Amino acid sequence: MESTKLKRPKHKGSPKLFDNPILEKLTHTHISLPLIIFGVIAVALIYYGIIEKGFETPMMIGLFVAGLFFFTFVEYIMHRYLYHIPATSERKKKISYTMHGVHHDYPKDKSRLAMPPVLSLIIASVLFIIYRAVLGDFVFGFLAGFLIGYAGYLAIHYSVHAFKVPNNFLKALWHHHSIHHYREPDRAFGVSSPLWDHIFQTMPRKTVASQKTAVGKSIDD
Repeated sequence: MESTKLKRPKHKGSPKLFDNPILEKLTHTHISLPLIIFGVIAVALIYYGIIEKGFETPMMIGLFVAGLFFFTFVEYIMHRYLYHIPATSERKKKISYTMHGVHHDYPKDKSRLAMPPVLSLIIASVLFIIYRAVLGDFVFGFLAGFLIGYAGYLAIHYSVHAFKVPNNFLKALWHHHSIHHYREPDRAFGVSSPLWDHIFQTMPRKTVASQKTAVGKSIDD
């Protein structure tokens, strides 16, 4: 399968997605809002699990790590199969572009690097209901880890698009995600971790050295 040919992304501007001013405003989110919201919710879940439900700290840590790990899998699956859903109809094309395609066209639009808090809270509430039905009281530690995983993903994703290549542990993730945007959109779906790209064999095809050079040129242009 050949890599999908990419059109040149725009590094300035923010396109209009909805005619309705309220809906349009909701598509723009400052990165600090979801980080604060999900951080507070995660702390509250852990507190309730330990204080009200009587879970011991080692158990909560185990559930937290399990939720964190599960998030990396969900992140990969959603990015690969939902955000990059084949545009086989005009409706799917519109949905795909609104959810994720606009991000590929305007990768440095900082206000659209996270879901609107309202939508995020609705999804978190639905996840709580589902996980509570499956896990019972274990949901308090598990969902806390899942939400922190999401917050970590947002922070990493924002760092990749808002700043230049870092000189720390995020450097590898920066190159990995940049390859997805600028060279191989059908590869490198993991943002917070390349683990599932290794497992499902969607790592970039080219050598790391050549990819870094190519990506650097694309971003500089």
